[in-house]
Amino acid sequence: MSDKIFIQYVGFAPKPLVREYTFNVLASGERREYTLTILNEAFSTRRARYQDGPDICTLRLRRELVEGENHPVQTHFRVSWTSIA
Repeated sequence: MSDKIFIQYVGFAPKPLVREYTFNVLASGERREYTLTILNEAFSTRRARYQDGPDICTLRLRRELVEGENHPVQTHFRVSWTSIA
């Protein structure tokens, strides 16, 4: 993975079943947009707090970036119950 990687949280959109979080990533001189989703149930059952959503997604995105050598082919990820725990 490159030493220089910048992740910018753009915002979220509430959807019927999930909250969708959007991030811009600048790595290896390229900018890409990634979206991550967390089931609304995670928030309604208090397994996750709304204010922690961006941090939970950032941790998952960083893991994907490391495994994908900065730019994974996939640009949309679902945050699992395991990741939230």
